[in-house]
Amino acid sequence: MKASWNEIPPEVVRPGVTRRGFGTDNCLVVMNHCAPGMELKPHSHDFDQIALFTQGHAIYTVDGVRHEVAPGDVLLIPAGQTHYCEPVGDEIVHNIDIFAPMRADYAHLLAWMKDAAPPS
Repeated sequence: MKASWNEIPPEVVRPGVTRRGFGTDNCLVVMNHCAPGMELKPHSHDFDQIALFTQGHAIYTVDGVRHEVAPGDVLLIPAGQTHYCEPVGDEIVHNIDIFAPMRADYAHLLAWMKDAAPPS
């Protein structure tokens, strides 16, 4: 299956944050759009996460360490470490998160794929 991020239905997470998902039961890729001034939400989870940045600049804090991130940067967020993204400047930050296996709490992001799948 092929798709464009712009064709995938967005989910509003909170004011200033939207996300879209693409994947399977074994892996999940999530595109996040984070606007300057968004509500920060430090959190942790019991699995690793990889974040790739494609647009904008941010401070991404992982376990109390602040990382300046920009397009082309990749960041590993180990399981159990508190983390959050804070956009800097006026540009919306686009980052892609990778989860393997797929996060069960994000399974709803893939519902559009079942609806779009051609009949067998």
